[in-house]
Amino acid sequence: MTKHLRINEFKVLFYRLSLAYIFYFVARLLFFIYNKNLIPVDSFADLASLFYYGVQFDTTAILYVNLLFVLFSILPFWKNTTPGYQKFLFYLYFFFNLAAYATNFIDFIYYKYTFARTTIVVKDVLAHETNKSLLFFSFLIHYWHVFLLYFIIAFTWIYLYKKVSAKPEIPSHKIKYFGFSVIQFLVMALLIIAGVRGGDLSKSTRPINLVDANRHVKKSEQADVVLNTPFALIRTYDTNNFFKPNYEGVTPEIIKSHIQPIKEYHNNPPTKPNVVVFILESYGREYIGAFNKNAKIPNYKSHTPFIDSLAQHSLIFSNAYANGRQSIHGMSSVLAGIPSFKDAFTSSPYPKQKIESLVSTLKSEGYSTSFYHGAANGSMGFLGFGNILGIDNYYGRTEFNDDSQFDGFWGIWDEPFFQFMKKDFDHKKTPFFGSIFTVSSHEPYNIPAKYSKKFPEGGVPIHKCVEYTDYALKQFFDAAKKSKWFSNTIFVMVADHCNQTFYHQFESGIDRSAVPILIYKPNSNYVGEDTDFAQQIDIYPTILDMIGYQKPFRSWGRSLLDKKSSAPFFINLIGDIYQIGRGNYICTFDGKKAIGFYDKNDKLLENNLIANRNPEMNDLELTCKAFIQDYMNRIIDRKLTSENK
Repeated sequence: MTKHLRINEFKVLFYRLSLAYIFYFVARLLFFIYNKNLIPVDSFADLASLFYYGVQFDTTAILYVNLLFVLFSILPFWKNTTPGYQKFLFYLYFFFNLAAYATNFIDFIYYKYTFARTTIVVKDVLAHETNKSLLFFSFLIHYWHVFLLYFIIAFTWIYLYKKVSAKPEIPSHKIKYFGFSVIQFLVMALLIIAGVRGGDLSKSTRPINLVDANRHVKKSEQADVVLNTPFALIRTYDTNNFFKPNYEGVTPEIIKSHIQPIKEYHNNPPTKPNVVVFILESYGREYIGAFNKNAKIPNYKSHTPFIDSLAQHSLIFSNAYANGRQSIHGMSSVLAGIPSFKDAFTSSPYPKQKIESLVSTLKSEGYSTSFYHGAANGSMGFLGFGNILGIDNYYGRTEFNDDSQFDGFWGIWDEPFFQFMKKDFDHKKTPFFGSIFTVSSHEPYNIPAKYSKKFPEGGVPIHKCVEYTDYALKQFFDAAKKSKWFSNTIFVMVADHCNQTFYHQFESGIDRSAVPILIYKPNSNYVGEDTDFAQQIDIYPTILDMIGYQKPFRSWGRSLLDKKSSAPFFINLIGDIYQIGRGNYICTFDGKKAIGFYDKNDKLLENNLIANRNPEMNDLELTCKAFIQDYMNRIIDRKLTSENK
């Protein structure tokens, strides 16, 4: 029977994979020793925790590197244990493992110059070097000890690999052998999928990337101990569409006049109100009646009675757009003013850098900062990116600590989690900043069973979820207005991106990314509707303008309250095409040149005016180029603060 179960083969396989874990541990220890003066660690316990969390990232790297080895180890070839086949596995194992492992050793030295694990960006750096051989031999001579360590460890690894070998076993019952092998293959496949995702198959999470290492650290530099270099290279392999463009006519003067990446406002006296930002999951502008009063949509129905009522006492922007397509794009756009185009900034090789943001500027003014998300802690990369931004406190499903309110898919239902946040605000010292990312308006479009009759199925499945979240918002505001902090608080509501559409207007064109932006401050003059272009990246500068923050800060967006300093506009990417709107026109841009100009009211982009270009259109194309060029350069050169003018 044991021959059918292949127990010995699997023991040997796990031994060989375990060796990889041991040597990744050694590489992490050596990386820290070589760079300990650059990575602050307060105690042995802190260092041990970094090594512990590093296992998750090692698992992903090891499984990716060993996919072929594992596959050929478990396929039922009947002669898997013969000397010839085992020799083949030996070479397959070490060809991939030693090549990947060597990249860790590069960072023993290279880290001192980059302060980050090596990513696929190194390919672009090396592409412009004409003396690669000379550089390699120079590295070999100056850092001979690194090469010596690598070869000593490699030979040790090979020695230990050969110490345990598979016993030759030829199955006597090939049908049973094949049947057991199929079952084992399926189990192994499931384990590998979980492993490369970071150990979690939950629907509420996505595969881990570089930013997730920041979930487990006290200081951002420590994330590089948690990571390993093979993981950093693998996870950024096909996610680096960041490049340094050099568009004709785009000069520093054009960037300064057209983009104004460094902002400074003196419109309001300094104040310190609390700030609460709701990032509403999938809450497209289409669903909210107050934002569609003038849209002329036949038989339109609103799904947000509370937001509609709140809008009567708020300043709303009914021509606003998302700067990305996914949830993590929404977080970086709203809180840091960093849009995402083809690739998310947060999953690129560049997020681990000093970032001026709503978080950092408010903290400099004495605010405590918190982020709330009812899903599993770390879901969507929010915890990792929040740590990069410097958010003081993260509250997730763990802190809520009551899974009786878990929706079974994503996280805690919005209604109880909003109340949890409100109670936390009640105990905070003012001024405070809090941002919540909601979870309930998301596929599979469920709502609590007790509300099935209150919120019946709508035109599309998400409608009932939108209505439920609107109701949860009402319960939050009804409770919050009784608290002392409420009257001196700025509330902002915005969606991260759009979702299911019911009306034709939102199916194509620019309104595919149409989101609401609402600003509410009790008993203030911020009331009315603004129909100019707006976008998520405008929220950060708008809040700073409102509170009278009068220092320079880096922002590609603009204050929605200040139309003297810069013109209203929006920019995003749909598919592979940039869309930018400003003044009388919307421009579509393919990365090299404008391919379309449309009247600002032609939101379905049906009538291309490019054959009749005029100076305003030309200037709009130049603005698009200037934005992309400054965006790329600042991210790649790590100049995301006002210190880098």
